[in-house]
Amino acid sequence: MKHSAHRPQTALPTHAAQAACKALILRSIDLRQWYRHAAAVCEPGLRMVLNDNAQTLDLLIGDLQAQCGADTGKPGDHGSWRGAARRQLASWLVRAAPRRDVAWLRALAHHESALLCAFERAIARLPADSARALCRQLPRLQGIHQDMHSLVGNARR
Repeated sequence: MKHSAHRPQTALPTHAAQAACKALILRSIDLRQWYRHAAAVCEPGLRMVLNDNAQTLDLLIGDLQAQCGADTGKPGDHGSWRGAARRQLASWLVRAAPRRDVAWLRALAHHESALLCAFERAIARLPADSARALCRQLPRLQGIHQDMHSLVGNARR
């Protein structure tokens, strides 16, 4: 029996790259739903910022779907069942918080940071072409990250 030389795998096979891209799209849809849900219950000034971030995620999702060859057309309206369950749980917990807007900001910042980390991990693992497609989305995610970091920092005052 021949043994092939073991090489560290630097890139995922095509099907794994597609699956990783679809998982990022799903997480992005989940986060967009979080933003929309929070915007519906937050004060008007904050609502505007949260809706802007949701619109940025709309663009990111549409571009990812086109770049990754995923479902074409309108970005999906439904995220994962886990995302919906987490969003509902957060909604219940936020109702008990003394400063609801701050609680939403913290939850959103946490999930936004997790999405940014997921993108960065995928970029490190994917083939160069797929990684470039994701890299084009990083400025959008970093913009949202800066917004949330600023909002959470201001809310602590």
